[in-house]
Amino acid sequence: MKKQISDYLVPYIKPLTMYVSGHIDLAWKKPSLKRMMSNENPLPPSKKVLKTVMKYASMANRYPDQGITVRTKIAKMNKLHGAENVVLGNGSSEIYDMIFRTFLEPGDEVIQQTPCFGIYKLRCEVLGGKIISVPMIYRDKKLLYDAEGIINAITPKTKIIVVANPNNPTGNFMETADFIRLAKTGIPLCIDEAYIEYEGFKKSHTKLIRKYKNVIVTRTLSKAYGLAGLRFGYLLGDREVAMKIAATLLPWNVGTISMWAALTALGDKKGLKDRVNYNNGERAAIIKALSKIPGLVIFPSKANYVLFDSGPAGKKGEDIISFAQKKDIILRGDKPKYGSDGWFRVTVGSKAENRKFVRVIKEFFSK
Repeated sequence: MKKQISDYLVPYIKPLTMYVSGHIDLAWKKPSLKRMMSNENPLPPSKKVLKTVMKYASMANRYPDQGITVRTKIAKMNKLHGAENVVLGNGSSEIYDMIFRTFLEPGDEVIQQTPCFGIYKLRCEVLGGKIISVPMIYRDKKLLYDAEGIINAITPKTKIIVVANPNNPTGNFMETADFIRLAKTGIPLCIDEAYIEYEGFKKSHTKLIRKYKNVIVTRTLSKAYGLAGLRFGYLLGDREVAMKIAATLLPWNVGTISMWAALTALGDKKGLKDRVNYNNGERAAIIKALSKIPGLVIFPSKANYVLFDSGPAGKKGEDIISFAQKKDIILRGDKPKYGSDGWFRVTVGSKAENRKFVRVIKEFFSK
C-alpha cells in the first residue's frame, strides 16, 4: 500500500505548526497602529549604522565571511580570549536553535523558568525534546525566580537549563548566587541576556564562563541597539563548547550587512547610552503615571517593557488589550495564571505613544 506523505514526517513534528506572530503581522498590515507589544526599540538605527548598511548593501553580491572581525570585537568587549568564544546567529532565536541541536536528542528535557520567552519551548519541541516549566513565585506583588524549583526539576534526562536575565516578561534579575548554584550542576546553563544593556553589562554573567564550561550567555542586537529587523544575535561560551555549537550553523547564516551594521552599533557607545537613558526614563514615567490606579499591580522592570496584573482590580487583561487596540495601540497579553486573568504588557514606545498609552489605560480604569 502506498504511504501518505504524513507517514514520512518525523513523529514529533506532526503536532507542530508554523510559528506566527499575529500581532506583528497586524502591525505591518495596519501601520497606523502603535507597536507597543514586541519589545522593539522605538528609535530607528543611528546615522552611523545606516551609513554602514548602505556601504555593505553595495557588496550584497558577495558572500559574507565568518564574522571574524565582529566576533573578535564581541570577545574583547566581554573579556574572552577571541573569536572562537563567540558564535553568531540570525537573531538570538537561531542561537537557541543551534544550542538545542547541539545538546538535545528526542525525549531529552529542557528546564525553563516561566513565564518566559516562547522560543525555548519552540526549539525544544521541534527536536523532539520535552520542555519542563518551573513557575516563578508570585509574592508581595512581585514575580520571583525559583532556583530551588529548577534544581528540584532536574532529572537524568535534563540536558539544558535556560534562564532569561532580566526575564521577559517580568523584567527582573535572578541573584548571582542562584546562577552559581545552577552552574555547579554541570548541566548546560543558558543565560539569556537579551535586555542586559538597559541595566548595564555589570549585571552580566559572562564571568561565569571562565569558571564553568557549561555556562553559555546569549545576546541580541534587537533590543537596546534597535536592530530587530537586521537579525543579529550571538552567544558567548567556552571555546570548546562554542565551536561544537558552531558546527550546527548554516553556512552564511548571518549576512554581510547585518554583521557590519552590528559592528558599527557595538562601537557606538554614545548611541547605546542615549537609547538606554531614553528607555529607562520613559519606562519610569509610565510606571509613575499608572502607579495610583487602585488594584493594578505593576512589576518593577529593568528592560524595555512593563508587565501588569489587573486581576486584583477586577479587570481582565484581554479586555484591556481589546480596548487599547480600538484606540490604535497593540499590547501583549498572557494566559491566566496565579489565579488571575488580568495580565498585559506594554513595550516602551515613542514619547507620544507612551503618553497615549497612559491616557488609554487611565480611561479604561475610569469606566
